[in-house]
Amino acid sequence: MRWGLVLQYNGKNYHGWQRQNGQTTVQGTLCKVFSDVLSEQILVLGCGRTDTGVHAKNYVAYFDSLNLTEDKTSQVLWKVNSYLPYDIRINHIIKVPAEFNARFDALSRTYRYYIATAKQPFDNDFSWYLPCELDIRNMNTAARILYQYDDFTSFAKLNTQTLTNNCRILYAHWKKEGERLIFTVKANRFLRNMVRSIVGTLVEVGKGKLTTDGFSAVIAARNRSAAGPSAPAQGLFLEHIEYDKSIFPEKLFAN
Repeated sequence: MRWGLVLQYNGKNYHGWQRQNGQTTVQGTLCKVFSDVLSEQILVLGCGRTDTGVHAKNYVAYFDSLNLTEDKTSQVLWKVNSYLPYDIRINHIIKVPAEFNARFDALSRTYRYYIATAKQPFDNDFSWYLPCELDIRNMNTAARILYQYDDFTSFAKLNTQTLTNNCRILYAHWKKEGERLIFTVKANRFLRNMVRSIVGTLVEVGKGKLTTDGFSAVIAARNRSAAGPSAPAQGLFLEHIEYDKSIFPEKLFAN
């Protein structure tokens, strides 16, 4: 049987999602714990990669198991969470169709990036401390330019195995909440390091170092060296994954 997971994690202590030799990763940690609990070799596959230090509020994964049955899901959920480190939590285990694929069945993904404009002693691990004036109006003008393009090579990590750098941006907007700026971006897919590259370049616009026309030119250049520096990982959260509701119920996701 195939089983779907909704989980959340603090990425501070992990070298991203994907399993790597000699590194502590979220996928590697989950595979070990589920294998131990279910007494079989379990491979947990996710909806996509998150980089080192990036967090996830709603992450979707899946695995196949011969030993897990529906009447045992509550017990397994409790046991897995008791064995997992404090910074990973499984919220739901549900039965999914045998052909379900968390990555390829996703209709869209939403990320949020948090910038702190003043010191946040209790929130330092979850935002980028940037004590300067940023022109949020210009940043939003530039963010809307993202809708006009589909090739985001300028914001892509170099030397990856990605077959195409084309994405469709569905929403991109900055808002101010107290002493924080929050950037929400939604797309059908994202490239590695793409959101952090976009944020870093939009901050250049906010500082007045790059015009909105210049931002458009960065995208059109299709050259990573034309864009600004990547924003730090700790401010980035994978916020939401959208699926056909008949495959994966929306009510399972945390607000």
